[in-house]
This record gives sequence, structure tokens and C-alpha cells, in this order.
Amino acid sequence: MYLPPVPPTPPLADVMADRVVFLDGGMSNRLESQGHDLSDELWSARLLAEEPEAIVEAHFRYFMAGADVAISASYQATFEGFAKRGINHDRAAELIASSVELGRRAIRRARERGAVRPLWTAASVGPYGAMLADGSEYRGRYGLSVARLAEFHRPRLEVLAAARPDVLALETIPDTDEAEALLGVVRGLGTPAWLSYSVAGERTRAGQPLEEAFALAADVSEVIAVGVNCCVPQDVQGAVEIAARVTGKPVVVYPNSGETWDADSRSWTGSSSFAPEQVKGWAAAGARLVGGCCRVGTQGIVDIADCLDPLE
Repeated sequence: MYLPPVPPTPPLADVMADRVVFLDGGMSNRLESQGHDLSDELWSARLLAEEPEAIVEAHFRYFMAGADVAISASYQATFEGFAKRGINHDRAAELIASSVELGRRAIRRARERGAVRPLWTAASVGPYGAMLADGSEYRGRYGLSVARLAEFHRPRLEVLAAARPDVLALETIPDTDEAEALLGVVRGLGTPAWLSYSVAGERTRAGQPLEEAFALAADVSEVIAVGVNCCVPQDVQGAVEIAARVTGKPVVVYPNSGETWDADSRSWTGSSSFAPEQVKGWAAAGARLVGGCCRVGTQGIVDIADCLDPLE
């Protein structure tokens, strides 16, 4: 089979300095559309062990829809979460690292289908509350110190960094204590990162002003973008403007569909308010990494790409 030559993949930070880069959409809803039941505490991370090929297919579908970056299925993958299922530390480390390789496999598959544009992998690092699987990632304030949160995150971050993703996605962070812990661990790992908060209005989910939250990352050289994810689309514009003003860094945005997560029933309620044309305002305000989170699927990424061609 003839494959067209592919130029070397440049660093993500270099490319997004010149144009908008498209992220993928929600991993869980993509897997559910492929027929997988994710109604347990491990969520999509369960498939790292049981059906990794399904994750490759999900990433591949997003690449074919126009995404440039695959965010790994490691959001809910933690040593503590796997231990509850009887998976020992060494095997858990293998599974966490494998999430990055599954993204690379999807890139290779996209190449086989003729994709020649740069494609990247982002290693998802979800908040402490994601491991608890009780909705507390939308509240924060776990009652843990910054040092204890750093102790929780460090082993997983070290494993993911060693797997050589293009960037670490510190995502859905609900409060500044957890952001401070993550930023402390990221320093010196040698892997670029973005930091994105889950927000309500112009505050973190825990209630801190976004000016204070974003300022924590302003002087961290490893952080190549700051922003928000898994928030309602209506909260994005103000957050982008604050992030750009406070940090001077490129902004990352990938909201959910606008529906609400019910932790008790483990389901989404309400209706979608995601309108792809909103991304034009986000890009004008400084967003350079743009995609969707929960309940935004492949068609949502197609629509974003249609509304917002990469800036030349």
C-alpha cells in the first residue's frame, strides 16, 4: 500500500502559535455510540484492560472528523481505581501508559487512510474527584491538602510522561488547590502540559475567581495553554478572555454539550446548548486549542471545523 510522505510532527506549541488546533470530542459518548456500556466507576478506563481496540477506533473516528489531537482514555485511570478492581500496581502502570500508545495507534491508522496533517496525543489527567466517581470533580474541596493531592497525582503523571505524549492534559480541575498540586508535579517532568478548569460562570467549580485560578499557571514554563473544559458552552467566552489577559498564554477550550451530569444515576440530563458557531468568538479572544468534551461527538468536531478553519 502506498502511503504519502508525512512531514515530521512539529511541537504542538509551535503550531498553535500560528493557527487553531482542533481537539477531539467526548471519549465516553464516542465509546457508547460504538456499543460499549460505561456505567461503572472506571468509566472509559475499563476498556484499557478489556477492549483497547475500541479506544483506538474512537480516537480514529475523531481524527477522521477533523480533530488534530487525541485526548487519551486515562481521565479515570488511577492506581487507586484499578486497585479496587484487583489490578496490581505494575499492571495498572501498564494500562495507564497504554492509553498514550492507543492514541499513537490511531494516528498510524489515520495515516493509512491518507491523513498527512500533523496529529498529536494528549495524555488525560483527570482530577482526584474523578477517581471517587461521585461527581465531586464538579465540586472540588475534597478536604485534602495540596501536598496530599500532589502525592496522589505524581505517580500517574510520571507514568504518563514516560509514555511520551505530546502534551499532558490536566483537565476538569475544579479548584485552585488541585491546580497548585498538579503544577508542582509538572515542573521538571520535561513534558508540556495544558491546564483546564471546570467552571461555573467566572469562577472555578469550588468558587474561586478565575483570575486567581489562571494566574497560578502564568509563570509555569511547562504549561503551553490554559483554559476550561466540561463546562456549559455559555461560560466559555468570559473564561477565554480572562485566561488570555491574566496569563498571556494560548487558551484551550472544550466545553460539554450543556447538559448536566447526575452522579447518582450516572447519566446526563437536560438538553444540548452547544452551538459550533460560538467558536469564532472564542478564537478571536485567544483560543488556540478548541474541541468538545462530554456529549460532543464526531459531528460536533466536524461542525467546529466547518465554522472555524485553521488560521493561516
